[in-house]
Amino acid sequence: MEKKMVRWGDLPPRTRAVVVTVGAVDICLRALALADLRRRSADEVNGPKAAWATALAVVSSAGAVPGAYFLLGRRRS
Repeated sequence: MEKKMVRWGDLPPRTRAVVVTVGAVDICLRALALADLRRRSADEVNGPKAAWATALAVVSSAGAVPGAYFLLGRRRS
């Protein structure tokens, strides 16, 4: 069974708006998480900082990886 590729212009306006909104939220959350990770010492982060930075920079997650960082990656002071 062959799947047909859907073009951006063929999507309904509401679907395009949702995709753009989710993408924008993901970019903002990633930027905030990377900035927070950069300013924290290794003692204030659960797990290796390099692993969190790589996951935040590489994995496309619709906000799941930044959410995981904010909930699980930071040690409470």
